[in-house]
Order: sequence, then C-alpha cells, then structure tokens
Amino acid sequence: MSKGLRLRAPASLLGRTNLTLGVSGMLIAVISTIALYVFVIDPIAERSADDEAALLVLSAQTWVELPPAARPYFELELAQNHDLIISAARQELPVYEGSLDAMLLLQQKLQQRLATEVVLLDGDELVWAEVPMAGYSLQIGVAPDRRDTQPLYVAIIIVSLGAAIVFFTSLFVVQRVTRPLVKVAKQAERFRGLENIEPLAETGPRELVSLARNFNTMASEISMLLANRTTLMAGISHDLRTPLTRMRLALALLPDDIDKQLVRRFENNLESMDELIRDALRFAKGAGEKSQEFELVTIVEDTLGIFEQDVELRVNVTRSHRVILAPNAFSRVLTNLVANGFKHGGQVIVTVTAMELVVMDDGPGIPAEHRNQIFQPFFRLDRSRNATTGGSGLGLAIVDQLCQTHGWTITVGESPLGGAKFTLVFDSKERSD
Repeated sequence: MSKGLRLRAPASLLGRTNLTLGVSGMLIAVISTIALYVFVIDPIAERSADDEAALLVLSAQTWVELPPAARPYFELELAQNHDLIISAARQELPVYEGSLDAMLLLQQKLQQRLATEVVLLDGDELVWAEVPMAGYSLQIGVAPDRRDTQPLYVAIIIVSLGAAIVFFTSLFVVQRVTRPLVKVAKQAERFRGLENIEPLAETGPRELVSLARNFNTMASEISMLLANRTTLMAGISHDLRTPLTRMRLALALLPDDIDKQLVRRFENNLESMDELIRDALRFAKGAGEKSQEFELVTIVEDTLGIFEQDVELRVNVTRSHRVILAPNAFSRVLTNLVANGFKHGGQVIVTVTAMELVVMDDGPGIPAEHRNQIFQPFFRLDRSRNATTGGSGLGLAIVDQLCQTHGWTITVGESPLGGAKFTLVFDSKERSD
C-alpha cells in the first residue's frame, strides 16, 4: 500500500478511543448477529416450517376423511383461520423457482413427513404445494412470505443501532475523561515557570483529581524555584558591581611605573566580568517582565538605533500594527541576535512580519550539527575568548531562555546571504489599529 493511501490513527486521545470502541462495538454487533441467526432465528425458522408442514399434512388428511358435503366448510375455515387454500381441482401452474428460504424449508419438511417428493408450484399470489393423500393429489396454497425470516435486515438493524449506541456512549464517556486531560495539556503548554497560571480544578474521578493536584503542586514549586533563581542571579550580579568598581578604582590609582600591558590585561578581565554581570541582570529583568501593548515597528527601530553599523530593516506590516509582548525581553532578544550577526559578519538584515522576526547575516554561518548547541551557555564555534569574537558566551543562551520564558520560538537556519538566519516566532495577542 502506498504512503498516500496508508490509514493513520487519529492524533487525539478522544479520536483514538472512539475508534477503538467503535470497532469493538461493531465486532460485538456482528458476532451477536451471527449468534442470533445460528442459535435463535434459524432454529425458530426450522420449527416454524415443521409446524407449517404438519398443518398442511393434517389439513390434507382431514379433508380426505370428511364427507364431500362438509369439505367446502372445512376449506372456508382453513382460509379464514389459517390462510390456507386447499383444492382438489388440479391447476396447471409452473414449478416454483423462487429462492425464499421459508418455502424451500417447508418443501423439505413436507417431504420428510410424507416420505415422498413434494412439488411446489408458483401461483399469482400463492405458492401451491402438491400433497398426495389417500389417492388424491391436493394442492394447498400458502402465502410465500408469511413465514420468511430476514436475517440481512436483522443484521443491519443490530449493527447500525449497536454501533450508534456504542459510539455516542463512548463519545460521552471519553469526553468526560479527556476534557480534564485536555485542560492539563493546555495548562502545561502555557506554563512558563514565572507566570501565575490559574490552578486546575481538583474535581472529578480520583485519578484526575490526583493528576490536577500534582500538576498544581509541580507548577507552584517550579515557579518558586525559577523566581528564586532569577532573584538570586540578579542579587549576586548587582552585588558584584561594587567590588568591580573598587577594582577599577584601584587600577586607576596605580603608580605610572606599573607595567601597562599588565594593567590592560586586568582591565580586559574586568570588562569581561562586567559584561557577564550585565547579561545576567538583563536576563533577570527580561525573565520576570510582564507583557505590554506597543507598536511593533517602533520598538524594532528603537532597538536597532543603538548600533553604530547600519542594519537593513524590511517591514511587512503597517507602522500602527500593535502587539502584546514583554518589550524589554523582546528588545534584548533582537539586540543579541543583531549583535551576533555583526560579530560574525558585516551585513545584517532584519525582517518584521505580524508574528515573526527574521535576522539574517552574511557571516560564515552555523553548521547544521551545531545549531542546537549554540543556545547553550558559553558555547562557541571558534572557541575563542577574546572580546572581539568571543564575548561572554551568554548572548544566544539568553535569547533561548527569554524565548522559553515568554512562549516564543527561536530557530536557526541558513541565510540567503550565506550566513545564519534566526527566525523568532512570538506568541502575541496582536491588535492592528
């Protein structure tokens, strides 16, 4: 079977459970129909045909034994009470060639009782059985469909109604089970650690109550852990500013006869430490920031204005296009991406759309095998540590952490310029004016 024709299971738990219950319900209905036909309908049909054959034989025997004057009254009684037409006058009728199971079974039972061959004749509205009795060849007419069973219709009714009952019952039951699971999945998807999400309702079956309670506890503990981590990082980074300032002051007060190269190395180390502290403070500030409404193009232009190099800006939205985002975090992500582009290339292009930001450069690019590693702290492709190409090693890691915190998506690919292409998809409740 080709891939295009291959059947796939539904993606949702509700769809898969309904499919499983529907198939099992269909199998139960089919098995029930077969069992009903084999153990109920078929024996009843056979008993009915045997009783019908006994009635025909008894009617023929009675007719023969009655005086000729009483036979018309007996024939009338049979017609009125048993829907049987008995006649001693032979009718020239064609042989019955129908396929009704009831008639064929009646013929078989008559032959068993009379121990001779019985012929069925096809009349206009009746099927006539030729019953030899005491020298007479009586023809008894019976309705062809009054004893016929309809196993096909029985099967259709059982399967269709059974499947419908199973489907709607399973739909009701599964929805009651999956609805809380869907809420848990949506809450888990929206949870970013530092947001105050609404706790799940701890109601319903015992297992779902336990799941909701454990999720609420986990979310609360993770939020507290991340908040404490951010507070600790911000506090340590802020407190380190004082000793760094003292060290800079000490370097400035050193005598002039101190080795200038040694002083320059100390200054470079202090600058690297200060950059690390600034990055940590920016991350702490962006991680705990709340979303605000602002004009997207304006904040992008303001952010790009801090760079001395020219950045080509391509805007595919109106200037009045507004979004609801964390502005400082968004600005920090854009700043780090553009700075990374200038660090490794000479040309940077920023493209803005309604829900997406693309930053491209003409640098050497990022090999595919390293595209997941570049968002790790202190990871460098060139393994350098100098201030020109190395930096603090936290720029892209901060981008990734801020994106995770605010529910944005950052991906990296190959730029048409030959370098790297970063695509930021931000989850925003946008409003255009």
